[in-house]
Amino acid sequence: MKKVEGVIFDWAGTTIDFGCFAPVNAFITVFKNAGIEVTIEEAREPMGLTKIDHIRTMLSMPRISALWKEKYGREFAEQDIESLYVDFESALLETLAIYTDPKPEVLETIAHLRNQGLKIGSTSGYTQKMMEVVVPEAKKKGYQPDFYITADGTNSLGRPYPYMIYRNMEVLKLTAARHVVKVGDTVPDIEEALNAGVWSVAVVIGSSEMGVSEEEFDALSEVAQEELIARVEKTFMEQGADFTIRTLGELPGVIEEINQRLLK
Repeated sequence: MKKVEGVIFDWAGTTIDFGCFAPVNAFITVFKNAGIEVTIEEAREPMGLTKIDHIRTMLSMPRISALWKEKYGREFAEQDIESLYVDFESALLETLAIYTDPKPEVLETIAHLRNQGLKIGSTSGYTQKMMEVVVPEAKKKGYQPDFYITADGTNSLGRPYPYMIYRNMEVLKLTAARHVVKVGDTVPDIEEALNAGVWSVAVVIGSSEMGVSEEEFDALSEVAQEELIARVEKTFMEQGADFTIRTLGELPGVIEEINQRLLK
């Protein structure tokens, strides 16, 4: 059977939480509590990684690293990463439930894909503990993939490693990487797909890479919207995405194109 059998989605910024704001706000809060003012851009840059790796990456940024040394008189250490992570997890869990609304066109697209016989999997940069909040809340709002996994289920080897995708393939009984599509909204999502050998589709509007809320996006002029979309598309294509889509509603068309390529 030379066709797509399954689609594996990311969560925040891809299927729920337009703009991926839940983790961004928590990262900014925990660094502020530690006496370090970080920007939204700095908090977003590592998005898609496991959350402890995200904190490690932020602390390694030259500006933040210098601020840390200035405040504490030493380089950051692993115990600092772990301490910030504990605070991050606490801050995120307090607000996570309110950031679980499905993005526009998600529910209709998932229904369409299921009607075509496709399996729906998912991976996340969230931990299992976080997903135990997210999954039931999203289900109440109509979104429930057939399977989800976090790096907790792959010996802490999250993105850009391919193992969460492989676990989806195993559980959903997907026969080959070329018959699988991974949809995400960050560069690590693309890297995860490429490392797994599956098709990479990057969603632009409402992505963490775009970094604006639905209200902020709608308030932009059409010209400003197009400029923002073009910038994000360029980033995703430069990082190796096979396709970019503006919204999830374009995904069935992309899958049809992939099926045509597989037939050839």
